[in-house]
Amino acid sequence: MTARLARPRHNRVIAGVCAGIAERFGLAPFTVRLIFLLSCLLPGPQFLIYLALWVLLPQEP
Repeated sequence: MTARLARPRHNRVIAGVCAGIAERFGLAPFTVRLIFLLSCLLPGPQFLIYLALWVLLPQEP
């Protein structure tokens, strides 16, 4: 069974997007959150992508 990208019901901070990405790729949620926060210092649509993933990613059953 392959892991699919979904927002978990556990280990969430805001919407579970970073925790879902971390779980899917076998990383620590803290690492993904830190990478996201550091990427927000660069110009780009990071925040909009986060909001889109919040809406589009299904919640874990």
